[in-house]
Amino acid sequence: MKYNAGNVDVIVIGAGHAGCEAALATARLGLSTIVFAMSLDSISMMPCNPNIGGTSKGHLVREIDALGGEMGKNIDKTYLQSKMLNTGKGPAVHSLRAQADKIKYSLEMKRTLENTENLRIYQGEVTQLLIEERKIIGVETVSGAIYKAKAVIIATGTYLNSRCVFGEVSIESGPNGLQAAHSLTQSLEKLGIEIYRFKTGTPARVDGKTIDFSKMEEQPGDDHIVPFSFTTSRDALSKDQISCWLTYSNDRTHEIIRKNLHRSPLYAGEIHGTGARYCPSIEDKVVRFADKERHQVFLEPESEYNNEWYVQGMSSSLPEDVQKEMLRTLPGLENCEVMRIGYAIEYDCINPQQLKPTLEFKGIQGLFSAGQFNGSSGYEEAAAQGLIAGINAALQIQGRAPFILDRSEGYIGVLIDDLVTKGTNEPYRMMTSRAEYRLLLRQDNADLRLTEKGYEIGLISKERYEGIQNKKALIEEEISRLKQTTVGTSQAIQDLLVKYESTALKSGATLAELLKRPELDYEKLASIDPNRPELPWDVAEQVNIQIKYEGYIFRQMNQVEQFKKLETKLIPEELNYDDVYSLRIEAKQKLSQIRPLSIGQASRISGVSPADISVLLVYLEQYRRKK
Repeated sequence: MKYNAGNVDVIVIGAGHAGCEAALATARLGLSTIVFAMSLDSISMMPCNPNIGGTSKGHLVREIDALGGEMGKNIDKTYLQSKMLNTGKGPAVHSLRAQADKIKYSLEMKRTLENTENLRIYQGEVTQLLIEERKIIGVETVSGAIYKAKAVIIATGTYLNSRCVFGEVSIESGPNGLQAAHSLTQSLEKLGIEIYRFKTGTPARVDGKTIDFSKMEEQPGDDHIVPFSFTTSRDALSKDQISCWLTYSNDRTHEIIRKNLHRSPLYAGEIHGTGARYCPSIEDKVVRFADKERHQVFLEPESEYNNEWYVQGMSSSLPEDVQKEMLRTLPGLENCEVMRIGYAIEYDCINPQQLKPTLEFKGIQGLFSAGQFNGSSGYEEAAAQGLIAGINAALQIQGRAPFILDRSEGYIGVLIDDLVTKGTNEPYRMMTSRAEYRLLLRQDNADLRLTEKGYEIGLISKERYEGIQNKKALIEEEISRLKQTTVGTSQAIQDLLVKYESTALKSGATLAELLKRPELDYEKLASIDPNRPELPWDVAEQVNIQIKYEGYIFRQMNQVEQFKKLETKLIPEELNYDDVYSLRIEAKQKLSQIRPLSIGQASRISGVSPADISVLLVYLEQYRRKK
């Protein structure tokens, strides 16, 4: 029996990483919000790898934090080990990664939700969207409860019609054996929403008591921890870290896998969803990289509260007996006991080209979506989309202008633009190579780039905003001082240059000029800089990077200016592309389907050529004159 359960401003379907960020954003912006979870014990759960960040993903987490999101703060409170990756390369690709205590991470996020004003969490399955005149008005749950709302955000993760598969076993289940959601897809299809079927997977977990770590290579964390959140002090992060461990597959491992490929549902045709190309299963690796004698396998702790260890690099859907046999061929795992078997999981998601850059569905006012439901993979990609969907749902209700980050402003902008403009035929994963302006979009300067935007939205406090303004001033003052401070050819200076194998000076040079030398940095010049002020570590970091890479940064900023010119050439929403006679048929179809906001976005659509863009520019000029 149906009944009215009440009215709220915003409903969030799903309490994974996307749903949590979405719900916190709307509630913190003053809107009454309810978030539905299939299980309150699975809030912000990590069903796969127990870590946050990594290459390019660390950028997303720091941008989430700079805009006022929660993920960075939560991992700072619950990490087991932290590392800065790619430090042997330039700062554009440095990425922070932390091993998470997955139990504590989930509990801490649940506590945050429970203690946030304007926010309620509820265990229940949403089965229908309620629409009137192409506008969302609420949802109906499996119990018949009807909740009215001004906006709904779908963040269902991998739960929609989900099926877990390993070997000959197929279970209608969500991740980690949780209940799947079987009814909502039907409601979406009735609305004409295009549904995709994707797949992801996870490896086995083994009992730490049965691992011989002496046969593995220790992977310790960094001595000096960099926080994910710009509000966390480095001192607060000090703790004893838990090491990860490295081992390798071998010929025996690969032989067992090849011998049992016919039993793999992936190769037997039992799995129909499209998997992530950049996160292949071990059976996929053995087939695709047959010349490789071994593959890296990392043993990662899941929590301080249990003995489960995650076998990173051994994702598999092979039968249970085969998984156990192949794991025991790895050095250190000869006597391991499996606590959870690996599996592949298929689930329903959408073609993200049905979304606007705000993550609102085209043609259904007030309906937003985020996370793996949008065809992406990864906790960080999900959280980033959840934050943006939540922000835009709130802004729409409040009658304010939408918030859109473009590709030159953040990795979040790249992520969303790729999804809604280019679409994806596999689970989308963020990578630094996708960001064409990555030298400007470093993870170290996310606060300088985005905190002001978070303040304007209303998710950043005035105190934090003023702190960023002060940080910018300190950076500018120190860069100016270094450019104006000249040093001569004294013995002390020449000795320092010899020490770091740098060319001796024949005449005076500014400290900024010395700093640009690859072998020198801000800290190394301290002994010849008596007037150097005491600066916070993050200010000194920015001074070093901005001077050292000044020429490259300037060049990329010029590229951004050209990019912005196309982004500001807006396309009228009502434009009928069939009227643009010289456009090719494919271009008309793609442009009509995606409805780009600007010429810049139109130029990134697959199937739209530079010639089509030229035709469109000419037509728009004529169109505006007629108007």
